[in-house]
Amino acid sequence: MSEQNFERGTSLSIFVSDRKEDIGALVFAILIAVGVVLLVGN
Repeated sequence: MSEQNFERGTSLSIFVSDRKEDIGALVFAILIAVGVVLLVGN
């Protein structure tokens, strides 16, 4: 059986690797969560 090459994700990413993209998304999500907590918490 021949091996198929699957394209992972999109080519629109500004990051070089998937790991950096994942970490960047995690940091961005944490910043949004902290911002919401600070705004709504008051």
